[in-house]
Amino acid sequence: MVTTPSTKVRDAAKFILEERAEKPSRSLHELLDEAGMRFNLTPLDSEALTRILADDRKTCLDQNEDEPK
Repeated sequence: MVTTPSTKVRDAAKFILEERAEKPSRSLHELLDEAGMRFNLTPLDSEALTRILADDRKTCLDQNEDEPK
């Protein structure tokens, strides 16, 4: 069964991506903790958020490999 992320998870992902762009020195772990509190994420929401960010990172890395060097 395929499920889509809740609005809270999408908002948290957007928050993390914006924070990483503004302050790249902040750790992902720190941002995940802050997003969990800020958006009142359940443990399942936090797990989904972690997967989304991991998939996003993998997609970015895969796209970079396709670029000519």
